[in-house]
Amino acid sequence: MPTPTRRRNLLVLAICCMSLLIVSLDTTALNVALPDIRRDLDAPVSGLQWVIDAYTLVLAALLMLSGATADRIGRRRVFRWGLAVFVTGSLLCSLAPGLGWLVAARALQAVGGSMLNPVAMSIITNTFTDPRERARAIGVWGGVVGLSMAAGPVLGGLLVDLSSWRAIFWVNVPIGLAALLLTTRYVPESRAPRARRPDPVGQLLMIVLLVSLTYGIIESPRHGLASPLVLSCATLALLALIGFLHHAARHPEPLIDLRFFRSAPFAGATGIAVCAFAGLGGFLFLTSLHLQDVRGMDALDAGLHLLPMAAMTLIFAPLSGRIVGSRGPRIPLLAAGTGMTAAGVLFALTASPDLHLGVLFTGYVLFGIGFGLVNAPITNTAVSGMPRAQAGVAAAVASTSRQIGSSLGVAVVGAVMASAAAGSGSYEGFADAEGTAWWILAGCGVAVLLLGAVTSGRWARGTAERTARRLIAEDDGSPGPPQSQRANNALRKS
Repeated sequence: MPTPTRRRNLLVLAICCMSLLIVSLDTTALNVALPDIRRDLDAPVSGLQWVIDAYTLVLAALLMLSGATADRIGRRRVFRWGLAVFVTGSLLCSLAPGLGWLVAARALQAVGGSMLNPVAMSIITNTFTDPRERARAIGVWGGVVGLSMAAGPVLGGLLVDLSSWRAIFWVNVPIGLAALLLTTRYVPESRAPRARRPDPVGQLLMIVLLVSLTYGIIESPRHGLASPLVLSCATLALLALIGFLHHAARHPEPLIDLRFFRSAPFAGATGIAVCAFAGLGGFLFLTSLHLQDVRGMDALDAGLHLLPMAAMTLIFAPLSGRIVGSRGPRIPLLAAGTGMTAAGVLFALTASPDLHLGVLFTGYVLFGIGFGLVNAPITNTAVSGMPRAQAGVAAAVASTSRQIGSSLGVAVVGAVMASAAAGSGSYEGFADAEGTAWWILAGCGVAVLLLGAVTSGRWARGTAERTARRLIAEDDGSPGPPQSQRANNALRKS
């Protein structure tokens, strides 16, 4: 029988997972509904990309601000605001009369979403202080992603077939309201011991970087890579990146603390998150259009065909959390990279409009296993070894990396498919470009594999230990034996 403290901790975990559920359900279900949105709102491929990327871009741009704000003024308070804004945005999405309105409502959704997942992860990190318990809790968190992937495509397809794509956003409302009430009643308030100051310059540079980069990629098929618009976007993104790094290196409390990246596991987790979620974003976008536009399935059939991938994610995400807790992140990361690479190579070599269902099943299973294994080591590595006062910021960096990856995956794969559609004058051209898109996704898997191998060994762990000691000593302002002892204590707790 669980103790009262453990029961409370499990209830907090369940409430946090509810927020993840509505965000993840919304994403996976919406991908299945993209062809229906295209027909209903007469949207081009670039319009469908913006329906997805308007959310992920705003989310990526605001996650750091939300995480730091939650650490400063209260995690429960910000979490409740996020639930309220997300539910409001979902209602507006369901009422959108045109593509522009839908994109704007998706951006509002993202404002609320930026206050949910990273803040929830910070709440979990501060609730489960034992490393093994925390790893298991993160495994459950990852399992909810798998559950949403299993339920999302089927639920989205069912709602589209019974009603329309608008019904997908209705699901968020009762779950979000229930989570809001339970949060008010059961989740304790918590703050970081030392509040971080806002960094408006860093925030603005981050927004300019992400928007200009993604806009240039999405619009490149229509305007051309050498067009003034695309070249201007690339130049602006590069200048914003240089400015951001220059500013972060000199600001006392930057939006992203570059000192974190002295830790090879943390830097590796950030890169792995970008690559893994670029693979996921591209996979969902590509397979939804393939199953419905190329193979002619309805939304429900497409959702059912994605079940093997979702089921593997559901099974392997909690397993990955247990392995990370007992053996460390290396084994799950290597297996994840292998699974995602194998799926991409398989589909790249066999791309065809009438690909045998057995090959589809095998590829979806491989991708599901790979993605299911990757989430827990990303999150655990991002927050472990860091001072607990920085948990919100560290978790927000990992979440930001996920969203940046997802945005880039949709933008790049969508650009490949849009170029094919423009060249052929119809959506039938998608079949000709699928091989190229799958090679890109296979490259994402290779990057996960290589980064996991390099940043999870003994050398990498040594850099994490040294980084944690330096962070505590530098933040205290007086390095010496007392700070070294406190750093060692912080490492043992993490």
